Amino acid sequence: MSNNANERTRREFLKTAAAASSATLLGSMASPMIGADKKAPADAMPTRVLGKTGMKISTLSFGGGSQFLKNKNGAWEPLLQKAIDLGINYFDTHQNYNTEQRFGEILPKYRKKIYIATKFDPRDPAGAMKSFEGSLKRLKTDYVDVLMLHALEKKDDLKTFETGTWKMMQKLKSEGTARFIGFSSMNSATASKNFIEQLNPDIALVAMNATRYAGFAKLTLKPAIKNNVGVIAMKTMRNLVGKKGVKPQDLLQYVLDQQGVASAVVGHYGMNVLEENVRIVKALAKRPKMTPAAKKKLETACAQYANPNALYWARSDYRDDGVSYA
Repeated sequence: MSNNANERTRREFLKTAAAASSATLLGSMASPMIGADKKAPADAMPTRVLGKTGMKISTLSFGGGSQFLKNKNGAWEPLLQKAIDLGINYFDTHQNYNTEQRFGEILPKYRKKIYIATKFDPRDPAGAMKSFEGSLKRLKTDYVDVLMLHALEKKDDLKTFETGTWKMMQKLKSEGTARFIGFSSMNSATASKNFIEQLNPDIALVAMNATRYAGFAKLTLKPAIKNNVGVIAMKTMRNLVGKKGVKPQDLLQYVLDQQGVASAVVGHYGMNVLEENVRIVKALAKRPKMTPAAKKKLETACAQYANPNALYWARSDYRDDGVSYA
């Protein structure tokens, strides 16, 4: 097929998707989203506004990465369903997680009540668009609530990105096929800070935990708050749960106590883990913030793990495939 034919096909795809998306969004306005302004049950999942997006997302988000991928067929279906039943309304995935298909089997029938986020790897507009089109098909939706550049790194050239792929993402946002746009990063807090300050995204998904590894909280939260960028924390508990002096509830409270953080995205392996994490965030919503002494104690306990040897996801050869670092 010629380049012109490819371009026509792509424009037709976007035109159709945007029209369908607009209709879907209008329908969504008629049906309140989870977390909308109404009297919630006492045990309801707590929600927070995700920055300038205005979306009220659950303080515990569902991660579609390696931990979720580890759930075998017959186990992941009820797990994903249970997450919805328990009030989780933000679901994060990526083409390379190999879980977009899973989301596409369960989430579409709840489309008006949940938020779906996905990511792409290619830095060039054509590659990014191709990845995004594939994501829409696998997710069985005509729009995503959040589209992000995956794994921002120090080597990424923001000037080139701004005039190319970022411009394309802004166009998708104006058309409605990606309601909000942003980036994810677990490798460079400095690059993340620069992205927030220079491009003013809607959302930043960044690594953040009590080890303080890479300094994401220190470098990114201040500019994010200033620009009203919605922040979601990831890698909050990965490779830390089970360590001496480290408890899941403390790890979750540590990040959710950070000013500007709306939610912690966690991958769940097994129903018991999911239910326990939901119980924790519900309890945290009723508790005062962690005391400075307790915060310092947790940071001290986690300090020895602030390195790629302990945090597998920080390794240069890390693969989020559910097998390599199971």
